[in-house]
Amino acid sequence: MSRPARNRWLIAGLGLIAAATVVVSAVVYHVPDPAISPALTHRTPDATRGEYIAVLGDCAFCHTETAGPSYAGGRAFSTPLGTIYSSNITPDRDTGIGAYTLADFVRVMRLGVKPDGTRLYPAMPYTAYAKVADEDLQDLFAYVQSDIAPLPVASRATHIPWPLSIRWPLALWNAAFHDDSRFVTDGSKDSQWNRGAYLVQGLAHCGTCHTPRGIFFEEKDLRGRSNLYLSGSGLDATSPINLRGNSGDGLGRWSTADIATLLKSGRSEHSAVTGTMADAVRHSTQYMTDQDVTSIAIYVKSLSPAPEHGRASFVASDSTMSTIMAGSERSPGGRIYLDSCAACHRLSGSGENSTFPTLAGNPSVLSSDPSSLIGVILEGGRVPSTAAAPSGLAMPGFGWRYSDADIAALATFTRSSWGNNAPPVTAAKVAGIRDQLRSGRPDH
Repeated sequence: MSRPARNRWLIAGLGLIAAATVVVSAVVYHVPDPAISPALTHRTPDATRGEYIAVLGDCAFCHTETAGPSYAGGRAFSTPLGTIYSSNITPDRDTGIGAYTLADFVRVMRLGVKPDGTRLYPAMPYTAYAKVADEDLQDLFAYVQSDIAPLPVASRATHIPWPLSIRWPLALWNAAFHDDSRFVTDGSKDSQWNRGAYLVQGLAHCGTCHTPRGIFFEEKDLRGRSNLYLSGSGLDATSPINLRGNSGDGLGRWSTADIATLLKSGRSEHSAVTGTMADAVRHSTQYMTDQDVTSIAIYVKSLSPAPEHGRASFVASDSTMSTIMAGSERSPGGRIYLDSCAACHRLSGSGENSTFPTLAGNPSVLSSDPSSLIGVILEGGRVPSTAAAPSGLAMPGFGWRYSDADIAALATFTRSSWGNNAPPVTAAKVAGIRDQLRSGRPDH
């Protein structure tokens, strides 16, 4: 190739690099428009209604450190990048959001961008809050600004190693994965179904935990367009269950009333909540109106099954009970179950309705990712005390008593008895969850 030709190619290449740099810079440094309806300027916000919207979004829990002041931030969230701490959202002008305008607030809620252009990590569920209506965000902002006391508490720095701590690539992440469109009513459904869809996809941000994520931590479906949406995931040493209509690890055998009961009380005849879902019930769903809880249940119950490949199944069976009663249960997991679990969960695995959760057909037991089951065996769990069920019973942890191999055997027995048919659990998986739970404590 002649020198003039090489020079032309070099100039063209440099031009492309320069153009790409301009495009990337425009994406990275642009502070986006939150797209608020002009009609809001003629509307009087309702702070009382905004308080209920805060309940629907579970704002207080996420933005309150354990034993700390409400809404002052500091709660830790483990992510694949490292530990992120929630921010102070009280109306303090220096450390909170007291200097925010409504446009600033909506931009953060919908796009994850602060007034100075700083990008938030998607641990803040702006991917779901983008669906929330203008009026709801206006009322929420009015509540935060007028009814919450300003607290001068500085937000904690993230514990994310460099270069992952650099935030400008999040603008490219948003460009690739974030859908900032509003919720659109489905005209083929009634108002109650649409209300449930709006809450699940938006304020309640159920998909943030229950939808599987890709290699870039993006939710694989943000709008319920496929049967991956709400099909279960693995998150922070837990495995939020499949909420779709599968009869094994999903809610196919649940009624609408069963789902509503769980959201109001933290337990149903099929399961009981622990971990982060217990926190959601404790701080959010139990305070939702009966109509909203029923709307959520109607919407969730309408979801078709997730892809069945690799999923567990359940067909009720008496064979395990018969083997135990005959004195023939010889497996290591079975012996541990009889020693440490049967007194509460019964030989039949049926538990005691609204007291000790059933293990037979329990979606948490049958999840393709057994992390939550392992975590409860290791560290125990407490069902939230609610107005509908104030007992707040707790299960002790057995991590101190049994080895990784023992707990793997127990989990495997539980996942393969009474008609449960889920893959076995390995000691290596238990060791990994044990390490994750240990490293997540404040003294580590």
